[in-house]
Amino acid sequence: MSTQFLAFDLGAESGRAMLGTLRSGVLDLAEIARFPNAPVRQDGSLRWDILSVWREMTRTLERLAATELASLGVDAWGCDYALIGERGNLLENPFHYRDRRTDGIMEAVWERVPRDEIYSITGIQFLPFNTLYQVFAACRQTPKLMEAATTLVTIPDLLNYWLTGRHSSEFTIATTTQFIDARRRTWAVDLLARLGIPTRLLAPLVEPGTDLGPLKRDVCGALAGTPVIAPACHDTASAVAAVPHRGATAFLSSGTWSLLGAEIPRPVISPQASGLNFSNEGGVCGTTRLLKNIGGLWLLQSCRQCWADLGQYHPYEDLVAAAADDRHSFLSLFDPDDRLFFHPDNMVSSI
Repeated sequence: MSTQFLAFDLGAESGRAMLGTLRSGVLDLAEIARFPNAPVRQDGSLRWDILSVWREMTRTLERLAATELASLGVDAWGCDYALIGERGNLLENPFHYRDRRTDGIMEAVWERVPRDEIYSITGIQFLPFNTLYQVFAACRQTPKLMEAATTLVTIPDLLNYWLTGRHSSEFTIATTTQFIDARRRTWAVDLLARLGIPTRLLAPLVEPGTDLGPLKRDVCGALAGTPVIAPACHDTASAVAAVPHRGATAFLSSGTWSLLGAEIPRPVISPQASGLNFSNEGGVCGTTRLLKNIGGLWLLQSCRQCWADLGQYHPYEDLVAAAADDRHSFLSLFDPDDRLFFHPDNMVSSI
């Protein structure tokens, strides 16, 4: 006897669907779909084409119409969010976290609530694209749109809503918003209220492993009723949960960003952790991931896009082989986390 599960793993460059088959205690994984996830420019803003992602997900479900699935789940990148209106409709394409609207917003937030106080509550690394600063910017720049919203959800929570019709916020992805009281494991409603962020938009928190309900018939008739499970909806949380480790073990999860840290029993919220700008993100089974966001493959991804715009297409495999060629001498050393590289017009020129 075997049991099959479907997982959608969505990253900042591509998405994939993995079919897991559990047989005699052994899990076999097969990639059954992979699709690009590229941002789009719209009226000077950088946005996600989330409907394109949704189309690829529904196509994958239709391809598996004859497969009996025990459950399906979604994980995705953190920090970005979507606004849902009174008819359950998406009010706008979600902003990409590298959009320029958050430039200078962290400092504006600190004028209302000091940096140290925010860290003492949330324990989250200060990054200009945290949901806290994105939503603060939205409240300033588009207040009428915020008033029209009934719910604010992260990207995987939005997709779970479309799959099931249920509003919820899975805990591990919710911690990336910097909206969570890390010690109490609840929404930091007092902090948000002081910043003018409407807490009425927050959905109920659920833990990893929660059954969100059956797949809706209008999503895929053949698979209607399949349980949709909230895994650790933050992709890093799922990656760490999948690694067998005990004791003093560190992890490095690499993608567009690299996440370096360790899984620990409880948050570390101290002046030293704040000074080093470490993050306390939610893990599976009540754990905390003490980590640091550091520069990952973003620079390489951006260079590939610059070259592609010139008609030069370089597969990752070719670039890795070229980098390993010892005929090329080491030329320079620079800090990939420098602000110059966060959202440049041309990454190659910036480097």
